[in-house]
Amino acid sequence: MMENKKKPNPIDIHVGSRIRLRRTMLGMSQEKLGESLGITFQQIQKYEKGTNRVGASRLQNISSILNVPVSFFFEDAPGESTGASGLAEASSSNYVVDFLSSSEGLQLNRAFVKINDPKVRRKLVDLVKALAAEAESE
Repeated sequence: MMENKKKPNPIDIHVGSRIRLRRTMLGMSQEKLGESLGITFQQIQKYEKGTNRVGASRLQNISSILNVPVSFFFEDAPGESTGASGLAEASSSNYVVDFLSSSEGLQLNRAFVKINDPKVRRKLVDLVKALAAEAESE
C-alpha cells in the first residue's frame, strides 16, 4: 500500500531555502538558530526543507535573528508574475543558493568577505573568471 505523503508547498520550500542560505552566509548552525528561537535544530531542518511551514510570528523572529527583512525570504519565490526577466533572475538566484549550499562555495564566500582590499577582491574575481574561461576552452 502506497503512502499518500503530501508534497511541501513550493513557497514553503523556497522560504526554507532562503532561511538556510542566510543562516549559512552568517556561519550560524541550525542548533544556534534553534536555540535563539527556543526550538530544536530538527525543527530548523524541517523548516529549511519546506517539510514544515514557518508561521508568520516565527518568520518575523527568524528575520530579526538573521538580520534581514521578512521580504528576503520571499525574493524570487515561485509563482511571482515577474515576466521573462524574472525567470532568468530566479534561475540565477537558485544557482547562488546551490553554490552557497556547497561546502566549497561556503568556504570561498566566507574567506572572500574577509578580504578588505577591493583591488585584491577584484583581482581574485578576474582570476576565477580566467580559470573558468580556460576550463571552458579545453
